[in-house]
Amino acid sequence: MPTVKVDGVELEVPDGATVLQACELAGKEIPRFCYHERLSIAGNCRMCLVEVKPGPPKPQASCALPAAEGQEIRTDTPMVKKAREGVMEFLLINHPLDCPICDQGGECDLQDEAMAYGRGYTRFDENKRAVEDKYMGPIVKTAMTRCIQCTRCVRFAEEVAGKAELGMYFRGEDSEITTYLESALQSELSGNLHDLCPVGALLSKPYSFEARPWELKKVPGIDVMDAVGSNIRMDVRGRQVMRILPRINDDVNEEWISDKARHHVDALVRGRLDRPWIRENGKLRAADWGEALHLFAGKLSEAKTKVAAISGDLVDAETMYAAHALLKQQRGKLFEGRQTGMDYDVSDLATVRFSTPIAEIENADAIFLAGTNLRWEAPLVNTRVRKAFRRGAKIYAVGPETDLGYKVEWMGEDLKTLTNLPKAVVEVFEKAERPVFITGPAVLAAGGQGDAHAAAHSLNVMRDGWKGYNVLHTAASRMAGLMLGYAQPGGLNDIIDAKPKLVLLLGADEVSADAFPKAFKVYVGHHGDKGAAQADLVLPGAAPAEKHGTYVNIEGRVQRSEKAVFAPGDAREDWSIFRAVSDILGKPLKFDNFGQLRAAMVKDVPMLGVDDGVIVDLPFSPTKIEPKGEGAISYPIADYYLTNPICRHSPTMRRCSAELVHGEDIAEAAE
Repeated sequence: MPTVKVDGVELEVPDGATVLQACELAGKEIPRFCYHERLSIAGNCRMCLVEVKPGPPKPQASCALPAAEGQEIRTDTPMVKKAREGVMEFLLINHPLDCPICDQGGECDLQDEAMAYGRGYTRFDENKRAVEDKYMGPIVKTAMTRCIQCTRCVRFAEEVAGKAELGMYFRGEDSEITTYLESALQSELSGNLHDLCPVGALLSKPYSFEARPWELKKVPGIDVMDAVGSNIRMDVRGRQVMRILPRINDDVNEEWISDKARHHVDALVRGRLDRPWIRENGKLRAADWGEALHLFAGKLSEAKTKVAAISGDLVDAETMYAAHALLKQQRGKLFEGRQTGMDYDVSDLATVRFSTPIAEIENADAIFLAGTNLRWEAPLVNTRVRKAFRRGAKIYAVGPETDLGYKVEWMGEDLKTLTNLPKAVVEVFEKAERPVFITGPAVLAAGGQGDAHAAAHSLNVMRDGWKGYNVLHTAASRMAGLMLGYAQPGGLNDIIDAKPKLVLLLGADEVSADAFPKAFKVYVGHHGDKGAAQADLVLPGAAPAEKHGTYVNIEGRVQRSEKAVFAPGDAREDWSIFRAVSDILGKPLKFDNFGQLRAAMVKDVPMLGVDDGVIVDLPFSPTKIEPKGEGAISYPIADYYLTNPICRHSPTMRRCSAELVHGEDIAEAAE
């Protein structure tokens, strides 16, 4: 580890560190535009200039200069100050003075650094150049006259998203960043360009002119659009979530989130259930809470033990626990969370989770993808696999061929491939030190859990000190639901065969409308979607952003989400509905507030009581499951942008679906 001096302070820095990183370790702030910790080094903005001895008597770009033994680095000399002022003066030659109307105002790196490191005047009075705005799709809005050619967006598209859709045209003052074919960005991570851009050149199109950052209250939360559990920040004004941004968590999502996680927010004020509804003569009519709750209680009492609960994909653990407690009072035993009919074995939870920590995926040297379209099912896991690929990992896959953003050796679309792996593939995994096997929902849906186990065993992915067998889920509620017992041995078919008299749909919108033709169906949810359309009683609940909740991600990481806003109209938090019904039945549940509910849940299911962000320890002891042998594999997600009721009510997600999935031409206002 080299020893350097930064402004007279001596310190050791890691091997391979740059001068900029050494300065930051010493507590010095170094201005930068092109440099980003998670992207390759470009060294083209020159804002991070420092003075280094030994070396030439001139300022040097600290982001591209390796730290070496004996260096003396100065960040505060007159030479450095003058050089930074000069660079800033050059950057502002052509930058428009439109801060009052720029959405980046208040969060703009250029604005902040011009105040801190710039001069109060300029020596240039030539006309500013203008650059035509580019069309980049429904997510990214452009104002390319503001662009300073830092190339962060280009490097992100190539290195992280895996879609080399951006590049720089021409040279000198004619340089322009653009998509090569003037088309919409195809990546599911394109929204991160808003955060990366240090100026106002790339902006959020759905958020444009909606709010200023100083108006917003910031609330930490967990993304429920997939099962990765990305850490997010909900920015709130009044009673509305205005936008969603990522929170840094190197163990889960680093500092990225998917477009679906970021831009579903406009659906929180659209298509909402804000009052109870009762179906009479085939039509729903509005009701008050008293009438609705007494009807629910009466039907529950009539059904006796013939009751069932089906949880949806976005439900928090507390809601599932409260519903479970209510039906257990009726001695109900039918609970399921796999709405689409999957019935894989869950007797050992360690075999149906992501055993390899998400952050460790990028260190794998051989990866096998069994029936998973990672780009749509878990974009933030896909970025880790892409990192592994760029570091030399070999990647094999079984399933319909699709573009994952890196080179994959496809081996077929049938389960029989898993039990007849080529010898060459087995040899690659035998030599690998950190092999990873990922079982996707397509294999589980095809009944191929045993085939996946057999393939993972033949590839020897479970070793001392390394757990390489992983199951990928797509529902944010799945792992918590399995911990709470929402899994019948025969899946949803067990409940259908039992012919319950009352079925409680907890935000379950993917259940077939004719699955329970004679049952009284109670839907507790937040959007008027497929579940509400088939229900006999509709009770308005709270969306994930409108309640505190516990979520468990694919790797068994327990995370807490905070309440950002109140539910609209007469909607109530789901657990309070079940508590009120239990009162009417004369058997009040043992909690009167959310804190007591969470305490009761943790007492009954200690796994959900670990500290926030901790992975539950589950011993891996797989049961013997016979391979199915053969069967077609098909991915369950047909449209990435419309996978749940919130997304289906989002104008942004519907436009993304129309343009990016179905190839529709979207006319702009002037057209």
